[in-house]
Amino acid sequence: MVGMHTSPSDDLATLDTAASAPSPAEPGGPRRAASPWRGRVMAAGLLLAALNLRPAVTTLGPLLEEVRDGLGMSGTVAGVLTSVPPACFALFGFTAPRLARRWGPGAVVCAGLAAIAAGLLLRPFAGGTVVFLAASALALAGIAVSNVLMPVIVKRWFPDRVGAMTGLYSMGLSLGTAVAAAVTVPMTDALGGSWRAGLGVWALLAAVALVPWLFLARDRTSGAESGPGANGPVASASVASASEAGGSETGGGTGTRTGTDTDTGAPAAVAETAAAPADGPAIRIARSPLAWAMAVFFGFQATAAYISMGWMPQIFRDAGVSASTSGLLLAVMMAMGVPLAFVLPRIAARLRHQGVLVVILGVLGLIGYGGLWLAPAEGAWLWALLLGVANCAFPLALTMIGMRTRTHAGVVRLSAFAQSVGYLLSIPGPLLVGVLYQHSGGWGQPLALMAGFMVPQIVAGVLAGRDRTLEDEG
Repeated sequence: MVGMHTSPSDDLATLDTAASAPSPAEPGGPRRAASPWRGRVMAAGLLLAALNLRPAVTTLGPLLEEVRDGLGMSGTVAGVLTSVPPACFALFGFTAPRLARRWGPGAVVCAGLAAIAAGLLLRPFAGGTVVFLAASALALAGIAVSNVLMPVIVKRWFPDRVGAMTGLYSMGLSLGTAVAAAVTVPMTDALGGSWRAGLGVWALLAAVALVPWLFLARDRTSGAESGPGANGPVASASVASASEAGGSETGGGTGTRTGTDTDTGAPAAVAETAAAPADGPAIRIARSPLAWAMAVFFGFQATAAYISMGWMPQIFRDAGVSASTSGLLLAVMMAMGVPLAFVLPRIAARLRHQGVLVVILGVLGLIGYGGLWLAPAEGAWLWALLLGVANCAFPLALTMIGMRTRTHAGVVRLSAFAQSVGYLLSIPGPLLVGVLYQHSGGWGQPLALMAGFMVPQIVAGVLAGRDRTLEDEG
């Protein structure tokens, strides 16, 4: 790139290249093997970090009514609060690759976990809305940078076990998402019924996760483990890293194309990337119809996810469902991402056109929103299941990003563009829901808006799912 300034996608590409290169201390040779205890610490750190990347979001929904009453927060301001996560992911996610190049990914993730712990600890002591929003933004900034760098960490530290460690990370992400939603209200009741205690206790989990990272952050080498594939196809796992850079809205994500290469045991996308040229012709990403379709699809599925995490418990509570059951319903929605995050990408990889999956998920979402309008309490569990399945458009979007490119440069640029623009597009959605809820006094108009968001999601997803690649438009 000409000039001194680089884009976030270029930074991520450079970071991925550095992660795949042989160690300077041992040019052309295998890296030193890490001791078994160090590998266990790394795996534990990976899992603990993943567990902390969603509770700051999913613990708030079940207690939103109490938080609003305690801080004198209007529905409109609550809408602003539920729009903070995608805003922070879009803003702070841009900074992660450059910070990692300067300080190392481990150190940045460590700082991110410290920010999560500090934000969650400070949030309960907020005496007003502004301080509460600022503390939430601090925690979410830590989540944003960790979201982007965790897949890079997986590739650097476990080059011969990318698939297994990505699965561990994804399962931890899903587990943290669902458990936080399910136990927040019972835990709050056990702590005396104060929403401040119910939110603040999650800082302890972040503090525990910080412990191994204080040790791991000292390692700024390009890789910490070696194995049979350390300098082979698995070391080129840039596709999986780039496609997961934005993290998961509702939990598990499996990266790009799934399946395994029978010779190496590496994910199929990794093997394909190794065989593909490292760079391709210059791609004018902002002029690509495919890139914009992917960004719009990503943005509207993110909108649905953050509306669900922020507002769904309140919808159930207003229908007469108890606070604890509302939290469990949200947990059910989030938990649907665990099995489907592994199933959907495999199905998508076998289809030339992924539009049929986009339509199925969208229709299930429309049925779920319609059910919430007609019988929110009577069919609550069914609507939660349907909307949980519909929210699994996220792993499908990640898979499509990998399938719509042929080169390393293409996947990095498409991933960065689709996720960055997508998160920006998702910011107004939760806010508009809060405004409509505040001014209409009910959920009819907000639910109509949520259902309306499904239409452009389906259209954009069908367009993005067509069998073509970004490089074809170059």
